[in-house]
Amino acid sequence: MLYGLYSVIAYLFGSFPSALILGKLFYHIDIREQGSGNLGATNAFRVLGVKPGIVVTVLDILKGTIPVVLVVIFAPTLEPLIVGGFAVIGHIFPVFAKFRGGKAVATSGGVLLGVSPLLFAILVGSFFVFLKLFKYVSLASMLVGLVAVVTAVIMQDVPLIIVTCVLAFLVIYRHTDNIKRIKNKTEPKISWF
Repeated sequence: MLYGLYSVIAYLFGSFPSALILGKLFYHIDIREQGSGNLGATNAFRVLGVKPGIVVTVLDILKGTIPVVLVVIFAPTLEPLIVGGFAVIGHIFPVFAKFRGGKAVATSGGVLLGVSPLLFAILVGSFFVFLKLFKYVSLASMLVGLVAVVTAVIMQDVPLIIVTCVLAFLVIYRHTDNIKRIKNKTEPKISWF
């Protein structure tokens, strides 16, 4: 019963389409019709700019962190990582945006922040290293998913290993088109590094 309640709450948090709302409210832009059409932070950076991109990133992270923290505080008998997974599903398939969402990177990071700030810090640092090296946000995001799995294995935390494997799979799967564009050398590189 409690799992069901907190999973629904997490899904609804994840479904909050921050990029869509920010774009429409302040820029009169439907971000789904611009750039990649994705409701994630990367497209917000490209379409709306740096400041809105940062706001969307923070909100997307919080969509994963808040449900996990709620579980830790109010339902400590539940596994917060399981509940956090529903926030990620909400981000990918948001009920408030016709089930067309983002690629799960920031919200997955938010879930991990809620259970292990150290792991989150490692992932953020790794992301910027990969971004500096390769100049592809998509590739950095996928590589960070693999770093999460390796770090969870080193930490010897079985639930964390399972969840990071699932999240890494989701992130890589959601970047299938990006992988094709990287192979074809048509994936946009960042220029600000």
